[in-house]
Amino acid sequence: MSRLLYRLGKAAALRPWRFIAVWLVLIGVVAGLAGTVGGALHDNYTLSGTGSQRATDLLEERFPALSGADARVVVHAESGKVDQAALATASGELRKLPHVSTVDPPQPSADGATALMTVRYSVPVTELEPKPTLDLLRGATGNLDRAGYQVEFGGQVPENVTAPGGVAEAIGIVAALVILLLAFGSVVAAGLPLVVALAGLGAGVSGVTLLAAFTDVATTAPTLAIMVGLGVGIDYALFILTRHREGLAAGLDVPEAVARANATAGLSVIFAGSTVLLALCGLVLSRVPVFMTMGFTTGLVVATTVLSAVTLLPAVLGLAGGRVLRRRDRAAGATIKVESPRVRRWAEHVGRHPWPWLLAAFTLMLALAAPALGMRTWPSDASSEPTSNTVRQAYDLVEEGYGAGANGPLVVAVDLTKTDRSALPGIGERLAATQGVTSVAPPQVSPGGDAAVIMVTPAYGPQDERVTGLVDRVRADALPPGAEVTGLTAVYTDLSRVLSDRLWPVIGAVVATSFIMLMIMFRSLLAPLKAAVMNLLSISAAYGVLTAVFQWGWGASLLGLPHSVPVSSFIVLLMFAVLFGVSMDYEVFLLSRIREEWQLHGDARGSVATGLAATGRVITSAALIMVAVFLGFAADPGLVIKQMGVGLAVAVALDATIVRLVLVPATMSLLGRANWWLPRPLARILPDVDMHGGAVPAVAAEREREPSHA
Repeated sequence: MSRLLYRLGKAAALRPWRFIAVWLVLIGVVAGLAGTVGGALHDNYTLSGTGSQRATDLLEERFPALSGADARVVVHAESGKVDQAALATASGELRKLPHVSTVDPPQPSADGATALMTVRYSVPVTELEPKPTLDLLRGATGNLDRAGYQVEFGGQVPENVTAPGGVAEAIGIVAALVILLLAFGSVVAAGLPLVVALAGLGAGVSGVTLLAAFTDVATTAPTLAIMVGLGVGIDYALFILTRHREGLAAGLDVPEAVARANATAGLSVIFAGSTVLLALCGLVLSRVPVFMTMGFTTGLVVATTVLSAVTLLPAVLGLAGGRVLRRRDRAAGATIKVESPRVRRWAEHVGRHPWPWLLAAFTLMLALAAPALGMRTWPSDASSEPTSNTVRQAYDLVEEGYGAGANGPLVVAVDLTKTDRSALPGIGERLAATQGVTSVAPPQVSPGGDAAVIMVTPAYGPQDERVTGLVDRVRADALPPGAEVTGLTAVYTDLSRVLSDRLWPVIGAVVATSFIMLMIMFRSLLAPLKAAVMNLLSISAAYGVLTAVFQWGWGASLLGLPHSVPVSSFIVLLMFAVLFGVSMDYEVFLLSRIREEWQLHGDARGSVATGLAATGRVITSAALIMVAVFLGFAADPGLVIKQMGVGLAVAVALDATIVRLVLVPATMSLLGRANWWLPRPLARILPDVDMHGGAVPAVAAEREREPSHA
């Protein structure tokens, strides 16, 4: 592989315009196809085997008028009562809108100051364009707005409207450019990683849009893909660029420096990208469609950024020539400082005193992880939105006028082919007698007479911890065979349980595949095991910080949230897969350099210090860039993306500081030569991957196979 990358890098450096032209054509073709035949984004929250899904399927089959999306129109009078005639006019206009099956009669609050109209659609929310549909709702209720009433919108359709993107991406790109300028002191060197990463990102995101024509792609999937792809894309280009600059400083000509950088750092990029892809593939085991699409769309973007790093970057490096160096370095022929003396001294200090530093770092990480023991995961709803948002104002008006539970009613679907119609009154009575239920509406029977729906209003809001027990009581005590419960609260309950049940299979698969990948890469048992343990530790610490910031509310207001909120159910599973892969990036680049030094010199402790010193500047710059990119997405209005941004930034910051500067030198100094031990049976089976482009003599590589090292 390294030989192939060497030849590819040299060919690209010698004939840069050919490679650049291929990339321009590729981006143009994929973008053109995406614009012409690309599909729309759709969320697929199908939860096979759950009670809420069975209820939804029953309604779709036998009572379609009540199975589609809904929107709520909340009308409030600052003084007096809402005029019923004005409501009737608005209701008539709402019935004329596309895909509207029914509009429930206006429901006044106890004091008459608020009225609630529920608009029901004949299609699911995934088949509606949320923003245009919301605009139609506004137009249909224009008479109420002109009459001076406060009109707000809630329900599935308005809550699926996403704010325009671009701000988070811009923050990350500007921050990355500033960091690269400070690191390299050259506009060309600073701009190249950005250009290459954006090229890969553009091709990948267009590919996601094209993919949406053939399968469901979640609405948040492109944002997540951009967040991860932008961070790793810049980092991958940065690692290759840094190795190229080292080659120029050593006196190599431009094509040779590019070729060697591609054969060494480029191979590390491929392995690092592969670990990210393997981690994202673990989301398939969740069996939740929305997670699966997030995994493969993010993986697609990561793959294109890897491809751009090892094919496009060598071409632009060949075109840039010596301009990737500072002007004064080119003029004076000065040697670039590759090593960081401070990092070397620090690594040597930790290596001489490993136990105190190991215990201190381990204690700190456990302290950061401790809040995660009390983490409560729950999907976000309108109550997590800023108070300026219409869905949040609608939520507050409904809670004030009708009670907290009115924002998350339970929908009981009864199969009348299994339950006699005469049993409906008894079901209603049992529901009304259930603890936590405030009211039960009369049953609605389908036109075919084979299904019925009973609307139940809980006493608790959708995010209240008590709603899970209520759903369980309804299912256990109030429903006969053939009856199931769905609705927002029931779906949230089932979703949280499904994700919790499938977390451990995903964790096991991701850790196992990453361990095998690193074992093949470094021909060691303990090095990949250490990497896996440290990754789990940093991810646990990130979970703890998330719990403190969002659930405890320690930083909620700074992030634009009105109050503390549970950690989104999506986050635990999604963040684990993304973080485990991204965190492995730094481990791959660091261990590659340490292993190279070990093979060359056979000094177990010295190789750690040298490897850390050699990668200190580049990994620090890469981590700063990734943290800046992820923190930029903390400004995203979507709670899932906001929490992902904070969690990823925290984990990367911990990886680049506590893990890399303390735990790695401490543990590797304690393990010594055992870091690179591999049992002979495995040594014979595993392929011998040349991570160093032929830079390590074969006799030095034999050192790892000597029996005395076992």
